[in-house]
Amino acid sequence: MARNTLSSRFRRVDIDEFDENKFVDEQEEAAAAAGEPGPDPGEDRAQGVVLKVLTNFKSSEIEQAVQSLDRNGIDLLMKYIYKGFEKPTENSSAVLLQWHEKALAVGGLGSIIRVLTARKTV
Repeated sequence: MARNTLSSRFRRVDIDEFDENKFVDEQEEAAAAAGEPGPDPGEDRAQGVVLKVLTNFKSSEIEQAVQSLDRNGIDLLMKYIYKGFEKPTENSSAVLLQWHEKALAVGGLGSIIRVLTARKTV
């Protein structure tokens, strides 16, 4: 049996520290403290260019363009499609859904799984 049942040692843990709404990634915090730059603005520009190219395709040309890609190209296309869904612009979602349909037909479900589980994003 415990000697001191009135021990308050367990109260030293601050449970508010583990609140999901207050969570701060240690790596991001360390990078900010070290003065490292945040996300690369070139990545945002590349995303914008790819989205612009995808939206300028005619819907009849999408299937031919997707079929000309290899497996890695399909996966990269899927990454840009999902990135485009994160920040939709006017009419981009409808166009991206068309691209997604054609890329899914060629790449299959494996392409989606590879994109969603990939550590490296675009």
